[in-house]
Amino acid sequence: MTTPRKTMLAAASVLAMTAGAAQAETLTISWWGFNGEKLDQYIVQPFQEKCGCELVFETGNNADRLNKVKIRGGAGVDVIYLTDSFSQLGVEEGLFQKIDRSKIPNIDGLYELAQDPQGGYGPAYTIGRVGIVYDSEKVNPPITSWADLWREDLASQVSLPGITTTAGPMVVMIAGEKAGTNAFDDADPAFAEIEKIKPNVVKNYNTGSEMINLFSTGEITVSLAQDFALGQLQAAVPSVVWADLEDGAIATLNTVNIPTGAANVELAHEFINFILDPELQKTLAQNGVDAPVAASVELTEEEAAQWTYGKEMIDGLKRVDYSKMNQAKNAWVDRWNEIFGM
Repeated sequence: MTTPRKTMLAAASVLAMTAGAAQAETLTISWWGFNGEKLDQYIVQPFQEKCGCELVFETGNNADRLNKVKIRGGAGVDVIYLTDSFSQLGVEEGLFQKIDRSKIPNIDGLYELAQDPQGGYGPAYTIGRVGIVYDSEKVNPPITSWADLWREDLASQVSLPGITTTAGPMVVMIAGEKAGTNAFDDADPAFAEIEKIKPNVVKNYNTGSEMINLFSTGEITVSLAQDFALGQLQAAVPSVVWADLEDGAIATLNTVNIPTGAANVELAHEFINFILDPELQKTLAQNGVDAPVAASVELTEEEAAQWTYGKEMIDGLKRVDYSKMNQAKNAWVDRWNEIFGM
């Protein structure tokens, strides 16, 4: 039989737990939600245990999530994950606050490219690359430069990324380099080169799965791709390889930022420092989540095969000026669509 004293103690215990739960800090994170089970295992659960807080999430694509922050005037989330083209927009529109590096000591151990890519705002937590992939059984000689995309022997064999994708505008940059100009300063020579490549282009693709399907059906033998798609592509078509370009692949950075209206800035800094920890970075790389940006991370050749990894590779990447890109993109989209009849 329960005594009044036991009943009072039980009630007090429930009240204490309820009060503790009510006082628990909450960190709201905006991210894509890919690899959900692995992110929960390696990031969410360990960080919640470490901080005694609760993580809640807002998921979606880059454009939708950034637009939500803009509509809310920089509020609603404490940390936001974006690709660098979109985080640059957030910086330019005043949606993010500068970070306090003294509260994120793990930044100092990152590759230089990842530490401060946008002038005092968030670091990059992973680095990828855009390059050329091709079917080594059907393309000979091998592709060794961006200019090879224009080769006559590749007529009706190439797929380019759509102009509104991450990699699409990079084609315009590359075309400008082939023409000997900077496409941001003068786009005319770049689009003249894009006219010249048109006979080689079967289709513009808009998703990685669409590009993989084009290889699988034999409709194409060459394409531009982001390195995160390489594993799936080779699983579908084992003879596809990543081109070793003498003029370098293009860097793509995923950044993490703190919006201006973040409700829990201190915990946001703690979280960013947590995801930059070298041991966690290594674990994420080994389990197929993200490439490491902590310079001290050492991977085996097999573990590193799918990633943009190591100082030599990272130092050789081309960097995109997204401030100029964002200014030029609308005009480029119109001109691209005129050429490809879209």
